Amino acid sequence: MWSSVIGGLVMLILSLLAVPLTADAQPPGKVARIGLLIPGSSASFSSRLEGFRQGLRDLGWMEGQEIALEERSAENLDRLPDLAADLVRLKVDLLVTWGTPAAQAAKQATSTIPIVFVGVANPIGRGLVASLARPGGNLTGMASEGDPEGGAGLTAKQLELLKEAVPTVSRVAMLFGQVLPTREAGEQARERAAPVLGLTLRHFYVQRLEEFTAWVFPAITADAPAIDALYARGGVTFEARRQIADFALQHRLPLMGSVREHAEAGSLLSYGASQGSMWRRAAHYVERILKGSTPADLPVEQPTQFELIINLKTAKALGIMIPRQFLFRADEVIQ
Repeated sequence: MWSSVIGGLVMLILSLLAVPLTADAQPPGKVARIGLLIPGSSASFSSRLEGFRQGLRDLGWMEGQEIALEERSAENLDRLPDLAADLVRLKVDLLVTWGTPAAQAAKQATSTIPIVFVGVANPIGRGLVASLARPGGNLTGMASEGDPEGGAGLTAKQLELLKEAVPTVSRVAMLFGQVLPTREAGEQARERAAPVLGLTLRHFYVQRLEEFTAWVFPAITADAPAIDALYARGGVTFEARRQIADFALQHRLPLMGSVREHAEAGSLLSYGASQGSMWRRAAHYVERILKGSTPADLPVEQPTQFELIINLKTAKALGIMIPRQFLFRADEVIQ
């Protein structure tokens, strides 16, 4: 009898020891508050945020029951620090951001609340994490690529695809939606790659929507016909994607965008990391943190899925015949 009792106690102790200790895990019954910090309008990011919500649902986290989302968005990037501070004052359990400016604003606002970023190029160079394998602070998440020169490697690939689709392109106006510390290194890397493709580049750096009509578009128009194509990436170019696409079509300029929404808005092409897959992966980070993991120990992931989108409707409007073999490489063709 006593042997069976002792045996039972031993089994109970062993089972308790086998349970991982997560002192900081989300207490049962508590609704976790997640702050979302977005550069741009809520409408612009609706499809991505729905992917994030679906990712959470797939993991068993129901909005309004286990979690509550506090969303803050800013078309003017200057407002991001104030919005980040507002979410911190609400004492959210976790922050989720998109893009470099939002991640930097969140980092400045708190050193204790966990932050999951999505779509940051070179997070080490931006000073957001110590390394990809061991972030070391309160931030981790999904990088848009691991290029240490401001994403110049991805840009070179995008320009290569543009040249392949439209071989006559020779001078490209490069529209960047933010000014970053790696601007000089990225620009130099792009200038080195351009001659290999038979291209020359003119760089434009834009931080506010009104700048497009105030000086960017007039400068491009004044430089015509020397400029014969456009490229748009990052920051406010996402919010202004339809405006940029309309300008490109009006002036009969093929446009390469960096995310699928550019092609959906009317650019000829887009190539970049799959935003849908990155946002779904962000939900996994959120789950692990809510269950007790710390950002410092969660490696930063780099995208594994990239997508090439071709807008044939725009090609026809521009009178461009996309090579058949190039069409076969597309992940999606918009008719």
